[in-house]
Amino acid sequence: MSAQAPVALTASAAGRISEIVAGEAPGTMLRVSVEGGGCSGFQYKYDLTTARKDDDLLLERDGARVLIDPVSLGFLAGAEIDFVDALIGASFQIRNPNATSSCGCGTSFAL
Repeated sequence: MSAQAPVALTASAAGRISEIVAGEAPGTMLRVSVEGGGCSGFQYKYDLTTARKDDDLLLERDGARVLIDPVSLGFLAGAEIDFVDALIGASFQIRNPNATSSCGCGTSFAL
């Protein structure tokens, strides 16, 4: 039995990622990173890439692949990446136990 990944990827997020990359070049993955900015101090960034660095964490679920760099992983340890399709809109959401507060849109957070 393998150890639990430091970041979880829900089935809903994996399904949406697969839909997004289906029209992209073979081997395309979603890169999730954390950078300074946003209304709460840090913000999540999502990019499509075919380039994996040696020190990236690779998450895989149901054929979807997500990359997280080591610096961002420090901010995301224990988090869950989800995709929510609600009446007010559809978006990726990160449930981050390290965040002490977040903005209303859910794209930025504070530690």
